[in-house]
Amino acid sequence: MNNYKYVARDVSGIRKEGLKQAVSSSYVLGWLREQGFTPVSVDEITAGVKKKRRMAQSKKIKSSELAALCWQLTTMVEGGIPITAALDTISSDVENSRLRHILQQVLNKMLKGETFSGSLAAFPNVFNNLSCSIILAGETGGNLGEALRRLAEYFDNRDKLKKKVQAAMAYPIFVLGFIILIVIFIMAFIIPRFRVIFDQIGGKLPAFTQAFMNFYDLLRFNIVYIIGGLLLLIIGGILTSKTKNGHYLLCRFVLGIPLLGKVLSQAFITTFCRTMSMLISAGVSVLEVFDILVSMTNNDIIKDSIIRTREQIVEGSNISASLSASGFFPNMVVKMIEVGEESGSLSKVLDRTADYYERKVDALITTVMSLLEPLMIVLVGGIVLVVVIALYLPIFSMSDM
Repeated sequence: MNNYKYVARDVSGIRKEGLKQAVSSSYVLGWLREQGFTPVSVDEITAGVKKKRRMAQSKKIKSSELAALCWQLTTMVEGGIPITAALDTISSDVENSRLRHILQQVLNKMLKGETFSGSLAAFPNVFNNLSCSIILAGETGGNLGEALRRLAEYFDNRDKLKKKVQAAMAYPIFVLGFIILIVIFIMAFIIPRFRVIFDQIGGKLPAFTQAFMNFYDLLRFNIVYIIGGLLLLIIGGILTSKTKNGHYLLCRFVLGIPLLGKVLSQAFITTFCRTMSMLISAGVSVLEVFDILVSMTNNDIIKDSIIRTREQIVEGSNISASLSASGFFPNMVVKMIEVGEESGSLSKVLDRTADYYERKVDALITTVMSLLEPLMIVLVGGIVLVVVIALYLPIFSMSDM
């Protein structure tokens, strides 16, 4: 199969360009005529263009880009524009080359008679089960515009929550890196100069300074072994995390980290409630909702809890009791879902619960930041203080003498 670039005009004379996989150019010409287009040119794509397309397809698609796409589709579909025409218009303006290529392929599939949800399902790395289920529910219920609106809000909320969690993790990583750079600078440039001064002065060094210099020598003469050991430890940890038991232990360790584990847990509960609310309001069955939720996390602890909840529901238990039996979800979530089940307004209750936990995540991140800032400042100051005291103590002692 070869790739061909075609240029054609429709019955209105509007120019159309695209890509088509076929065994020959004559097949592409026949296909264009079947679609009602008048062919202008059909050219085989060269190897250089193929390489460029492969590089374009490797570009990551962000949640913000998917949200913008869904909002544009919502506006056009609710304005009465057919979904195929909307995709054709939007795909030509999308800046991300990979997303543009995918939208063109989706459009080609729909022109051949496939449904919108079925065409999106061909690209699971971009449009997950949740996206396809929401679109399918909108197509089945004849309310595609509302389905696209829900999907746009979902991508918007996911992007905001992801940025909040990244902000909570970025600051300590940055400060830790800064501390490592300070230590390297001190060891490489400051301490060697003072070592020369101490050798010139001679005499016995104060106990604190001598202990500090012994520690410095230990690091200097064994730095290769220390770095090698750390690398082996990291590689061993990565390889161990690839195994089932190793990954399970890693997930448990991450959730057990003070404050950070709580941020990650509450962030997932926010996503869980928001996603479940959206799927239920779109008419997706409860069992299918939990199948989708399982695929939305890589943490084995959380995933096992959702699987156990689904098994309890299959056995006849209600959602709230099943969540309670899983052992992961807080009592607040269980009680709110119980109220939603009894009142018949589960979707609204889940939305309010998601809002509540989103505020909790914001407050927790603020707390983490307010605690980390002084701790990191004290840590940096402590390192500098130890170095200054150790290096200047012999000079102070000479001054006293």
